[in-house]
Amino acid sequence: MNAAIIIFPGTNRERDMAIALQKASGRKPAMVFHTETSLPAGTDLVVLPGGFSHGDYLRCGAMAARSPIMSAIHDHAARGGHILGVCNGFQILAESGLLPGALLRNASLRFLSMDCNLRVERTDTPFTSQWQQGEVFRAPMAHGDGNYFADDATLDRLEGEGRVVFRYVDAEGQPTEAANRNGARNNIAGIVSDNRRILGMMPHPEDLVDPLMGGEDGLPLFRSITETLATA
Repeated sequence: MNAAIIIFPGTNRERDMAIALQKASGRKPAMVFHTETSLPAGTDLVVLPGGFSHGDYLRCGAMAARSPIMSAIHDHAARGGHILGVCNGFQILAESGLLPGALLRNASLRFLSMDCNLRVERTDTPFTSQWQQGEVFRAPMAHGDGNYFADDATLDRLEGEGRVVFRYVDAEGQPTEAANRNGARNNIAGIVSDNRRILGMMPHPEDLVDPLMGGEDGLPLFRSITETLATA
């Protein structure tokens, strides 16, 4: 698997993401600066990591979504390429129109930095095949604007098409209000595009890919996409 991690001014999770990708695939990902106008030849997976691109000015991800590299990323998506956006990366995907909805300020109006429980809603995506349907796993969250919002029609479409991939739940796997720390509609933590090849999620699976990090809860995501692209 040939992965390319995009770096914007203010990105700070590219090294964590690189470690996770290399552990799963055995290959070191390329690092691509936002001023580039093309992706490395043979790129299979584009990754938009977390951070505070351009200082989160205007709106989180708004300036990054207009970077020179984004034209190449849109072309990659149009060809059916795979894209993963985590935290600020999810915000950039929403701002660029590659995923529907928006990420608003947390309902508490506070930055949230804590572990959360996620329930796997779909295992028929390139990013989730290594989990079991309904499996609950732990992932750290660290964001001030992770409150997923979409209008009722968009939510109905996402739910009806099975595009909600991860949902905030309690330890028993129930999507309670208390488990939904940022106030996201329908407890949504992650969604995919209509072709299932673009995933955006707010929590950080790359933070838990090794026992030294406190667990390997996030590793199935990276193993899933590696296996998908190895057999494509």
